[in-house]
Amino acid sequence: MKLGDDMAGENGSPRHFVKAAMKAPYLEREEEHQLALDWRNNKCEKALSKLTASHMRLVISIAARFRHFGLPMGDLIQEGHVGLLEAAARFEPERLVRFSTYATWWIRASIQDYILRNWSIVRGGTSSTQKALFFNLRRLRAKMSRNGAAAPDQAMYSEIAAAIGVSKADVELMNSRLSAPDTSLSAPVVEGDAGAADRQDFIPCAQPLQDQTVSEHIDTARRSRWLERALHELNERELRIVRERRLSEEGATLESLGEKLGISKERVRQIENRALQKLRSALLRDHEQAVFVN
Repeated sequence: MKLGDDMAGENGSPRHFVKAAMKAPYLEREEEHQLALDWRNNKCEKALSKLTASHMRLVISIAARFRHFGLPMGDLIQEGHVGLLEAAARFEPERLVRFSTYATWWIRASIQDYILRNWSIVRGGTSSTQKALFFNLRRLRAKMSRNGAAAPDQAMYSEIAAAIGVSKADVELMNSRLSAPDTSLSAPVVEGDAGAADRQDFIPCAQPLQDQTVSEHIDTARRSRWLERALHELNERELRIVRERRLSEEGATLESLGEKLGISKERVRQIENRALQKLRSALLRDHEQAVFVN
């Protein structure tokens, strides 16, 4: 048996392990139901052992579907066994569902989680949509490769994104990750050249340049000084309205300011417009003087 040959010597799992799993007797519905009850109600270890042993062929079968991810078959089976034990802990015999039907989801989920954790040193998304994207995109790529098709195009990206519920950018990013192995950022750009620049030297920095940062700091300070001088052009009532309407986190309404000042909201609007016009004139004057001086 080819699966048995692959298992020989992997992670200390001998060939007879697979053979024994394949030879384990099938359980009749009544016996399976009784074993599940003994484990749930009495925590009978023998019942759990017999229940899980009879379903190890299911674990091996599901693990074999994920062999193309390049991870040891023994590890996949071990993770599938973890899922099988989890299914046994959560199984409800009174629902009259066969244990294999219930356990299949837990076995597959456990194996898929293991693959996502170990397939790459770069941690990927672990949400249900990201997991679906990872496994469906690999299946699609493998299918196209068998059919001799070219790489996915933009239309295919959009179709996959709509079907799985992710953005097209996520599909493109996942496809790029699947297209090449992990590469160290410390590796030289020119292989074998010890003096070559590292790959990390060519990663663009999202932070602004130092001269841009200094320029923005100077401009912000200059505008703050202009605004402070312009505010001195206003009288007390105009200043209060502008501060509460324009310079606070939550701008006050015309009605609320009218009640505080004992005037109508229309009068508040008129005073605000007049104050803004004063500020505009003062700021333009300061700006023109700064340009003239420079």
